[in-house]
Amino acid sequence: MDENNLRPISFQLKPIAPFRLDLTVWALRRRSNNIVDRWDGETYSRLLPLDGLAVKVAVTQTGPPDNPELNIETTAPEKGSNIAAIIERMLGTSKDLSGFYRLASGDARLAPLAERFRGLKPPRFPTLFEALVNGIACQQITLSLGILLLNRLATNYGMSALQENTSVYAFPLPEDLAGLGTQDIRNLGLSYNKARAIIELARIIVDRHLDLEDLEAMDDETAVSHLLQFRGVG
Repeated sequence: MDENNLRPISFQLKPIAPFRLDLTVWALRRRSNNIVDRWDGETYSRLLPLDGLAVKVAVTQTGPPDNPELNIETTAPEKGSNIAAIIERMLGTSKDLSGFYRLASGDARLAPLAERFRGLKPPRFPTLFEALVNGIACQQITLSLGILLLNRLATNYGMSALQENTSVYAFPLPEDLAGLGTQDIRNLGLSYNKARAIIELARIIVDRHLDLEDLEAMDDETAVSHLLQFRGVG
């Protein structure tokens, strides 16, 4: 798709209260050196590979946690996209945690933590592929090292774009990795077993035209049995 078909758009999302963008992004990023999920203290930004293009997304919050609104600025294909749905998934904006807060209020140990992090929603990666690669890469090492390895994966094999004269990177798609050799991934600092697991996962998805998002409709037991077929999951 021609990049000329991208156009700047802005829209708003109304999360279920309470919501705090800063806390939710903190949970998504996990470490401040994460270059895929970026946070400057006010704006969450990410590069999303959609329809063969690198789509920039920036999210800010207006309004307090009990009356939140998110302003989204992005570029999108002329024919539209599912950016709103992706953001809702990633930031958990439609998750109602009122039941959790009621439960936590009656627990002497949990109540102070729930109050401290009030407004944090459970974030998710935009795709299950990214979630699995994160899980594989971060196994049995420190989280800081895991994020560093994932950064290298993005800078070497993900889409890139310029933002304020700085290169930003998207997380690689399966097709970005399926044609690589195990040594290519090992050169980034990952172990042989992790490199092999990531390459095999990417190839299975590409070769079998597998849509991991189909697991959403499965019950837990069936989904687990499907996931266990992949090396590095278990």
